[in-house]
Amino acid sequence: MSELKREDVEKPHQEHASPPLSSQASTYGQEVPGENGVAINAKLKNPLAGLTREELLADVEAFAKEKDIEDIIPLLKKGALVAQDPKGFESIQDLNETERDWLRKEKTSRWNQPRMLYFMTVLCAGSAIVQGMDQTAVNGAQIFYFDEFNIGEDQVWLRGLLNGAPYLCSALIGCWTTKPLNYYFGRRGCIFISCVVSFATGIWMAAANTWWNLLLARFGLGLAVGAKSSTTPIYASEASPTAIRGALTMMWQMWTAFGIMLGFVVSVAFQNVRYTPGQTPYWNWRLMLGSTSIPPFFVCMMVYLVPESPRWYMTKNRYRKAYEALCRFRNCEMMAARDLYYIHKSLVIEDKLRAGKNLWKEFFGVPRNRRAAQSSFFVMFMQQFCGVNIIAYYSSQIFIDASFTRSNALLVSLGTGIVNWLFAIPAVYTIDTFGRRNLLLTTFPLMGICLLFTGFSFFITSEQARLACVATGIYLFMAVYSPGEGPVPFTYSAEAFPLYVREYGMAFATATTWGFNFILSLTWPALVQAFTTQGAFSWYAAWNFFGWIFAYFFLQETKGLSLEELDTIFSVRVRDHAKYYKDMLPWYFNKYIKRGDVQPRKPLYDLE
Repeated sequence: MSELKREDVEKPHQEHASPPLSSQASTYGQEVPGENGVAINAKLKNPLAGLTREELLADVEAFAKEKDIEDIIPLLKKGALVAQDPKGFESIQDLNETERDWLRKEKTSRWNQPRMLYFMTVLCAGSAIVQGMDQTAVNGAQIFYFDEFNIGEDQVWLRGLLNGAPYLCSALIGCWTTKPLNYYFGRRGCIFISCVVSFATGIWMAAANTWWNLLLARFGLGLAVGAKSSTTPIYASEASPTAIRGALTMMWQMWTAFGIMLGFVVSVAFQNVRYTPGQTPYWNWRLMLGSTSIPPFFVCMMVYLVPESPRWYMTKNRYRKAYEALCRFRNCEMMAARDLYYIHKSLVIEDKLRAGKNLWKEFFGVPRNRRAAQSSFFVMFMQQFCGVNIIAYYSSQIFIDASFTRSNALLVSLGTGIVNWLFAIPAVYTIDTFGRRNLLLTTFPLMGICLLFTGFSFFITSEQARLACVATGIYLFMAVYSPGEGPVPFTYSAEAFPLYVREYGMAFATATTWGFNFILSLTWPALVQAFTTQGAFSWYAAWNFFGWIFAYFFLQETKGLSLEELDTIFSVRVRDHAKYYKDMLPWYFNKYIKRGDVQPRKPLYDLE
């Protein structure tokens, strides 16, 4: 349903350069009113446009001398000419045939990328697996540590606090360490430190001998959860070409889903290891939580085998290192030089935007940034209040309440993890083709229906039918969640903000998701006690229907847009966005319900 009128499927300067940052687009930070309240026409300006060939090449030479990279001036000149007019690269005499061929393949073979780019993806996937295991190993472990520490069903708030402690720490502290960690240690260093903390707290949890010791260990785990989840998507986004940026960034969610599945696997695998009811200590839950130290150990060994983010190097004025990193992430040296120069010109503009400004004030005061924050808040909030983590954290208990045996509950919970991961795989394709907004509009109502079905299944008196319906409802919910609210929030938030406030934006977005994650995990036991299981599931079903309404009227599409084009998208007033889609409702009804012959609809954005 995204209305983007574009002469080409991919914007020329977007396809042929690393995702450009906010440039001197005339609409930056301004209100862009609708044309008669409906269509918005905004032309975007390439920061290199308007320069003559002589001016451009002279600027390249000055840039190379300033940054002490004069030995690559010939490559920089060719790259600058391509960046200035990406669509016309065939007519640039300076290029050789090999370079032209690589530029053609950027459009025709977008997955033909260097091995190092995929190795970077593997690293980010490993970081995501750490995240997923940290989240769900507790699902099976809680059944046993509640027994060992005598935490009864009447102590619902203590149960919720033990499960939600990492997300409380993450929202209050962990996410806000992103800025200093990234500033001093880089993207890789932040991932490394986070995985060291995950490794240490996994061992601490396994050794805990009291509930409060376990609570402290799980609270400490939140230091890793916040910083890692803020940084990894940014790193993937900054290293990736625009054509596959969404797909590589959403790998975070797909491999988090894999880690979630592994958390269920260890719950099943260790459930009977040295476990005798009434005789402590129980070793099974300790092995479940201790196993979460394995993935971060391997990530720490891998992290410095991958180049640092080129943009981070450039912010530290280490342009030689940035060029070397780009050479490993791009298919030829000319493309690396092109992206180095283009990113530099964009960073100059970012520095001017940042100079002398209070970035927190800019974050909420500039309309473009405020709208990005609003949309990121919404998708992150709904990632929790769609209800997915009541299944991730409490599915074993839910299945026990539905009359499954403890062993079968753990096994069926493993099935939810498998479904979650398998159905996240198609999103690698759909997130850059079908679009972020369309995925949410398709899946929100389906998730609501699945939760209603699951909740109402508890009214069934036949035990066998109740078991079948509860399991079916939860499995269907996970299948619908995985390609929608699973990958969209982190992908959306990683690209929505301009660079000069991006780290604040991601900290804000991840603090939002982990804050509401804590609220959900803390309150679920009490919610079930107060509302019954049927009412608790219906509560989260209602939030999914709300999510569809909000996404339809207020959520901007970011699919396939360069970061400078996003300046235009987020500069459109929310009221104009909502009015446009309100006025489109009769059009949709006439076309898709009445199957009538209707006039083509006007585009919301005209990006020329």
